[in-house]
Amino acid sequence: MAGIYIHIPFCKKLCYYCDFYHVLSKEDNSEFTEVLIKEALLRKDYLHQESVSTIYFGGGTPSVLTINDLQTIIDNIKKHFRVEELCETTIELNPDDVTPGYLAGLKKLKINRISLGIQSWRDADLKKLHRRHDAAKAAIALKETFEAGFENVTIDLIYGIPGMSNSEWASNLDFSFSFDIKHLSAYHLTIENGTVFGKMLEKGLIKEIEEEESASQFNLLIEKAEAAGFIHYEISNFGKPGFFSIHNSNYWKQVNYLGLGPSAHSFNGFSRQWNARNLKGYIKSVNAGKPFFESEELDTKTRFNEYIMTSLRTMWGIDLDYVEKTFEKEGYDYVVNLSGKFREYGLMKLDKKTLVLTNQGKMISDNIISEFMMPGSE
Repeated sequence: MAGIYIHIPFCKKLCYYCDFYHVLSKEDNSEFTEVLIKEALLRKDYLHQESVSTIYFGGGTPSVLTINDLQTIIDNIKKHFRVEELCETTIELNPDDVTPGYLAGLKKLKINRISLGIQSWRDADLKKLHRRHDAAKAAIALKETFEAGFENVTIDLIYGIPGMSNSEWASNLDFSFSFDIKHLSAYHLTIENGTVFGKMLEKGLIKEIEEEESASQFNLLIEKAEAAGFIHYEISNFGKPGFFSIHNSNYWKQVNYLGLGPSAHSFNGFSRQWNARNLKGYIKSVNAGKPFFESEELDTKTRFNEYIMTSLRTMWGIDLDYVEKTFEKEGYDYVVNLSGKFREYGLMKLDKKTLVLTNQGKMISDNIISEFMMPGSE
């Protein structure tokens, strides 16, 4: 199996927290669509004829594309790649772009998974994040998505927003679970350098919330999601049984994937490639048939570190048999010995031949993962 990620860089409004590559959208995106199709043709051998089980339209804001644009892209993906009949096909939607007509068009394209960027049900938060929808529009968009016949629906929420209290976060979660969503992605706000929030933080205009408050909101998230019947299968992701994101799960399980569009990443097990974060340069290079990405070969230690970094974030954890088979005795001994102190402190547990983080460990997952990173490279 393999996956295809398609990065649509356009946004109608720039969110203050976003660090993904994006540009302000145009009325006519036909030129970009044509170039994206050219890139798909140029990269058609990257997956070596593996079956494609997932397609994911991310961004940016993929919902700025018309149904015709999306149909052209999907038709060409199916033309150049072996796409499975029951391929999980996801599109991220901004609530402002959702209409019954647009949803009907997505249904005809056999897009079968909808990801709605809600972020918060509180207008004060949405204004602070510089989102272009309000809470009322988000609720209407979610209801219309269900009415259009979509069952596999996920929403995004953000916690750790400056000024958000624990009770306000709890209300956000309760209202989310009052809908028949099958999946929730909830991310702690990270203030990145270069973003509007990053600049505001430097000037002292906003403050990051205290660690104790972050921990409380994370615990609330776990408790309420599990009480609503969701499984915490990755640090930031919760799904009803049978509704985990196959596409994202494949990232964490290191399944091969191809990324199309500016800034998109690709991975084939032994190398990684990433497209330029420059729309004009991307268009110019693809039209000229020239390389538009950088790449690196992954040595054994880098592959080990990537495996640890992705697997420890999930409920499947570190498979010790896989580590011993792939990274031999050195890798196995390194993991087992290092995990000892974390198991002693109740931050990790050994379940048969699998090492997983406990809920307490998940709260400091970044610190634990960084300690597992094997220094140096071949």
